[in-house]
Amino acid sequence: MILLLYCLNVKVKGNSMSRIRNMTVGSPAKLLLSFAIPLILTNLGQQLYMIVDAIIVGQGVGVEALAAVGATDWTYWLALWVMQALTQGFAILIAQHFGEGSGPKVKKAFAMTILLCAGLALLLTGVCLLIAKPMLHLLETPEPIFAMASDYLTTMFSGILVVMAYNLAASILRALGDGKTPLIAMAIAAVTNVALDLLFVLVFHWGVVGAAVATVAAQLIAFFYCFAVLKRIELLRTSREDWRPEGPVIKRLIALGFPLALQHVLIAGGGMILQSAINQQGLIFIAGLTATNKIFGLLDSSAISLGFAITTYMAQNYGAGRYRRIRLGMRKAALIAVTLSILIALVMFLGGRFILSLFIDASNPHAGEVLAVAYRYLSIVSAMLPALYLLYVFRSTLQGLGSTGASLLSGFMEFLVRVLAALIFVRLWGSSVILFAEPSAWVAAMAVLALGCIRRVREIPTDDLPVSREAERSRIPV
Repeated sequence: MILLLYCLNVKVKGNSMSRIRNMTVGSPAKLLLSFAIPLILTNLGQQLYMIVDAIIVGQGVGVEALAAVGATDWTYWLALWVMQALTQGFAILIAQHFGEGSGPKVKKAFAMTILLCAGLALLLTGVCLLIAKPMLHLLETPEPIFAMASDYLTTMFSGILVVMAYNLAASILRALGDGKTPLIAMAIAAVTNVALDLLFVLVFHWGVVGAAVATVAAQLIAFFYCFAVLKRIELLRTSREDWRPEGPVIKRLIALGFPLALQHVLIAGGGMILQSAINQQGLIFIAGLTATNKIFGLLDSSAISLGFAITTYMAQNYGAGRYRRIRLGMRKAALIAVTLSILIALVMFLGGRFILSLFIDASNPHAGEVLAVAYRYLSIVSAMLPALYLLYVFRSTLQGLGSTGASLLSGFMEFLVRVLAALIFVRLWGSSVILFAEPSAWVAAMAVLALGCIRRVREIPTDDLPVSREAERSRIPV
């Protein structure tokens, strides 16, 4: 992170402006798709990290190790989602100023974003390392897998600075409409991760720690590539003045990033309470849901990627005062989301059992039971994917417009549904309730976001803002 702070001020040859995309002109559907597809491939590569970890750990170390990695999911996701939410929220201001066409404001928001992320990454690392073991105890992680889960989680938390740096670089690039650079970075990192997984786990026999080290190292590779592109973007060449803290800018960044982080804390908090209920169901149930959760990362990644594209599109057009394009873009995004979710669900129904079998050692006496639990959960999740994808459409639209209230309320709804399922419904109707907890949380959150999004869009003027000749001449060239 300090390297990023220093090197972005170094003058280098070359320019990456050709990768920047202005989303205030052109077909909304084509823009969203052309921007989202590289991001989808990027997130698929990122999910490959976790999938490869799970396959190699499950096949090379055993079902217990797979369960240990799964027992840490919600705890690590808490930290990861906070980082992603902060960097994404901060980048919204950069996208809005870019759409507005104000280079000086982009530079100032960029510099303040890096300062905030550097401090928050250090703070988050310290806090997470302190709470790692207590959280596993709190979630009632079974004793046979506790040591492995603790080692895996501690290693992952030790790499928070790296993960924050990558997410920061990728968020800034996405805010400027660059979806290709994170794709290339992740492709390189995915290959690195596979090679290191095989080396650390199967050759060096480092177990779950080896898988964690491989993941962090791959994220570092992804950051270095994004960083190399960032420092060649003329628009982001800052002066000493840009790095002087400016209260109004910092307050605006906090107003955009912190509510999103709190929303994800609520979501992850509910998930951790749900995880505690899962951990009480035994190793077979834990391993089955872990296998499905690794695939769920693939299902979710397309929605996340489309959400990134929507946020950038909405933020740029909002900054430019292109209000008609905001309404049209939201309709097109909803259509794309529903279509994509149905196609993915069909693939999971047809090939899900085979994919799940890759995570499970067939020689294990409980392999059949684990696969049965995993496929049942996958079928339920796949059937409810349209609700999840629409959730991202509405949430991302609100984020791009700088509205965080409804998003925060939706996070509370997800928290409430998961807590009710874990603490009450599972006691009344048994472990099967857990399989429906996630989809039910999506539906509740989606309903809140839909109402909030409709209300917010109605508040926007129906006509676009006029652009003066002076403003048009000063607009950032692309």
